[in-house]
Parts: sequence; structure tokens; C-alpha cells
Amino acid sequence: MNVLNKRWAAAAAAAAGLVLLTACGSGGSSGNSSGGAVTLGFAQVGAESGWRTANTKSIQESAKTAGIELKFSDAQQKQENQISAIRSYIQQKVKVIAFSPVVESGWDTVLKEAKTANIPVILTDRAIDSPDKSLYKTFLGSDFVAEGKKAGEWLTKEYGSATGDVNIVELQGTTGSAPANDRKKGFADVIAADPKYKIVASQTGEFTRAKGKEVMEAFLKSQPKIDVLYAHNDDMALGAIEAIEAAGKVPGKDIKIVSVDAVKDGMQALADGKINHIVECNPLLGPQLMDLVKKVAAGEQVPARIETKETEFDQAAAKAALPQRQY
Repeated sequence: MNVLNKRWAAAAAAAAGLVLLTACGSGGSSGNSSGGAVTLGFAQVGAESGWRTANTKSIQESAKTAGIELKFSDAQQKQENQISAIRSYIQQKVKVIAFSPVVESGWDTVLKEAKTANIPVILTDRAIDSPDKSLYKTFLGSDFVAEGKKAGEWLTKEYGSATGDVNIVELQGTTGSAPANDRKKGFADVIAADPKYKIVASQTGEFTRAKGKEVMEAFLKSQPKIDVLYAHNDDMALGAIEAIEAAGKVPGKDIKIVSVDAVKDGMQALADGKINHIVECNPLLGPQLMDLVKKVAAGEQVPARIETKETEFDQAAAKAALPQRQY
């Protein structure tokens, strides 16, 4: 009996220890059927805009709600920082890796390392240009070419009856990034149908307000006549508005502005008549991403491409949407 009692006591102690370990390991979350939370390593681009800040918040809050243990890194818009973060996640043996690539090219080597380690990868917000589609499970994000086309279509409607040249300046996003490449292409494809639409200057504003202002100041000095500004995101448009006003011109009237994102500050500028049209790019990808992370971690098949649902805004629509705007 003595031996049996000892065995029972040892088993009970081991069970109690297991319960304690599970509670600590799950961080108080519900975890999953495997007895512990799925660990996600997420490598973010940076915090270059209001859009990106909203995107980060959505991912962090959604991971918490989903009971997913999140390891998060900010690359400060540098590819080498993202690659280092992904290698760190591989060493830590996370269950899933997700990232929003700073630029489109140069990912094959590190993604092959993840594949060798049997860690599935999810692309969010931005695509890569690798021909090897087996390096990632899915891409969740917007159709940036379609966003550029929508901006171009607004412009051609707005100036359809204009008889003279329509001079356009373009503030591009980060050089080499998917949204910059695709938003430029979509816009250019639409306006190419009519030679009166002329892009007289095009330069990167790096998706930031400060750089948008700086580049717009240079455009205003070098270009005697600017009819329209096409900005690849709202933050650059907001910086450009400061430059336009400082030059004694009226944004939205003297220079019409079309941009992409629909963050709260951009929507306010649209409601105030300083921006004329905004094409939405939704940053709140967190809930969809966590659903994909759980499926991929469980070995389920997921679609290779998942698009986010988005709309467009004029002044009236912006005024209506602003009170409930989350970002």
C-alpha cells in the first residue's frame, strides 16, 4: 500500500505541475486543442504612417483575442531588419511566420530557410515577386493595381471635359515596395488612354508626411503649373497640403488631390475639401490574419490569395464615415 500511495502522490504532483505549466504557457489565453497557444512571429514594416499604426494595433489586439502568442518586430522600413527578425523566429521555432515585406524582391533565401524548418509563412498587406509560390502559404491584402486604377478613373471623370493638358505630380510610396509599384502602374494604365494627362513629376515621398511635404515643396518650385496631385497614401498627401498652403495655394481647388488609404486624418482633410477623392486601403487585417494563422498551424488548406474589401470616398461619404472611423 505504501508503494501505491507514493505512486499516486507522484502522479498527482505531476498532474498539478502540468496544469501550472499550461496556465503559464498560454499567458491566460484559451490556447488551442494542442494544449498551448499557437506562436506567431510577425515582422512589421515599421510605423511610417497612420495606416501602418492602425495595422499594427489590429494585429496585436486580434492576436490577444484569438489566444495567439505574438512575437512582434518593427523593421523601421529596412529589409535587413525584417530578414533578421524572420531568422530569429525560425531559431525560436515559432509555429507560423507572417510579415508585410518592405520591398518586393530579395526574400527567397530567408523564406527557403523557413520552409526547411517546416514553418509556414503568410504574407500580409504586401506581396513579393518570387516565382517560387511554395515559399508562402497565402497572401492576405489589397489589390494595389486596382487602387491605382480607381484613382485614375476618378481623375479621368473629373477632367473628362478639359480641353488643355492636365498636369499631374505623383508622390510615390517607398521605392521597390509592392504598393508603390502597383499603385503607379494602375494609375498610369488608366490615364494612358488620353494624351492630355501628363505626369510632369514623380518622386518617392517614402509614405511619410514629412517626406511628402519636402517633395511637394520641390515640385512647386520646379513645376510652373500643377493641376493634380496623386499621392500613393494619405500621409504624403497631408504633408503635401502643408507645402501647398505655405506656397499660397488652396489644396482641393488650385491643386486637386487624389490619394489612397482613407485613414482618419486623410478623411478629415477630404471632409474639409482639402483632398478631393480617397481610394480606401483597409489596414484592419488582424482578425482575418489570425483566422489564417490558426488554419495554417493546423495544416489546413487556405486560398493562395485573399483580398480585403475596400471602397472609395468623396467629400459626402467621408463626412458620413468619420464618426465611426476606427483608424
